[in-house]
Amino acid sequence: MKGSNEERNTYVKKQILETLLTEMETKRLNDIVISSFVDKAGVGRASFYRNYDSLEDILVQESRRLIKQWWEEFVQSPDASKDNVFSSLFDFYRKNNKFYSLVYKAGQSSVILNTILETVNISDDLPNKDAYMKAMYAYGLYGLVIEWIKRKMPESGVELVNMIDEFSSSMKQNG
Repeated sequence: MKGSNEERNTYVKKQILETLLTEMETKRLNDIVISSFVDKAGVGRASFYRNYDSLEDILVQESRRLIKQWWEEFVQSPDASKDNVFSSLFDFYRKNNKFYSLVYKAGQSSVILNTILETVNISDDLPNKDAYMKAMYAYGLYGLVIEWIKRKMPESGVELVNMIDEFSSSMKQNG
């Protein structure tokens, strides 16, 4: 393949990701063998290990890339506000349903959790109240997203936010 090193590496990563997702449709992640996997991807074993430590690492890097892409698009959107961040985030997960459903099906839902935790950025130097609130949102979001994935993501982001608002209102009334 001709082109710059960056173009070649982008091509290699794309081939690896697409091949992994295709393989995950019919195989468990633990049943995918690197040597036959790189052959199917049409890349060398050295190219694989230059970019990734493991098959799981492919999922981690793609999850990070996707969430970063969502955030960049969200903050540049004319509709960006704290009021619609969650509906936008849920729509992002729904748009990437195939990837996240395969991650879940592969038993790698920790990839989703860890990406959420990294994004929320809970650090030891935060005041306790801030750390607890970020943890509550992160783990709550994770639980909601996993249950939503299990149920095939039928609701839109707005519908999910409305459900959360209704639940919060009923908790306040009954509390």
